[in-house]
Amino acid sequence: MKILLYTENEKLVGKSGLGKAIKHQTKALDLAGVDYTLNENDDYYILHINTYFPKSYFIAKKAKKCGKKIVYHAHSTEEDYKNGFVFSKVTSKIFKWWLVKCYSLGDIIITPTPYSKKILSGYKGLREKKIVDISNGINLEFFQHDDRLRKQFRQRYKYKNEDKVIFGIGLYIARKGILDFVELARRLPQYKFIWFGYSPLIFSGRRVRKAVKTHLSNLTFAGYVSPDIIKEAMNGADLYLFPTLEETEGIPIIEACACKQNAIVRDIPIFDEWLEDGKNVYKAKDVDEFETKIKLFFSGKLKDVTENSYNVATQRDFKIIGNKLKKVYESLS
Repeated sequence: MKILLYTENEKLVGKSGLGKAIKHQTKALDLAGVDYTLNENDDYYILHINTYFPKSYFIAKKAKKCGKKIVYHAHSTEEDYKNGFVFSKVTSKIFKWWLVKCYSLGDIIITPTPYSKKILSGYKGLREKKIVDISNGINLEFFQHDDRLRKQFRQRYKYKNEDKVIFGIGLYIARKGILDFVELARRLPQYKFIWFGYSPLIFSGRRVRKAVKTHLSNLTFAGYVSPDIIKEAMNGADLYLFPTLEETEGIPIIEACACKQNAIVRDIPIFDEWLEDGKNVYKAKDVDEFETKIKLFFSGKLKDVTENSYNVATQRDFKIIGNKLKKVYESLS
């Protein structure tokens, strides 16, 4: 039972959350002992397709005609497309129509969370489809707490040991909460802020372009970096800030949990069922609440919740995810 894992425009999506999720799939399937290929010309039994570009659609249509089983991975929704790049708001309905057209080709649709499953189940054209939620997962052997990385991280970015460092991760898009991140750096000059991630500013919108070009002595835009440096930040900074406005999962928060890094996330529905305020993370609804929670954290008035947060990561280890994917394939054989 060979699986074709198909990804269109891999270079284009490689630096995004989607690209990361796809890389996670191959590692999870390796651990589960699943026979798969990345070559569309190989013989295969099940097509597991990750992208919604035109070629992806036509490959899925061809596979359907040939009697192949199809698993369509729904990494995106209309909701997380909005507030993304330029013109995303005005094109979101077209994007939704196209997503439904693609996803409906799947015999089974996989999406990362119960939240995104609920959204997709409400789309006309997908209401009768079988949709299962399986986390994109993380490599728990790689993302671990390591005190030695604190010094390494601070030397790399020239932070002093006593500096209070807050970091964020994401593309240069409004949906990731980058505007609030920059505003918090402006309001809180006593703390250091660093943002990891990159996307071409031409697609980002005027407000985001202006924010990224902000010159503050306590604010750094580090650009796209390797997972090793993200791991350094997870262990070397003091607080992870995730002010995202919408996600289908949000892999970085799981990585932060694995590294036992304290975090403050935006209080939005995607996090309702697995992240609890004051138990494994802290939550804030808006920029004012983020500011308040940050001050409380650094004044020692918010307890460390990292031991509880680690449990979030262990439930999403690649070994578990690989076996869940394997069961989906077996249900189609």
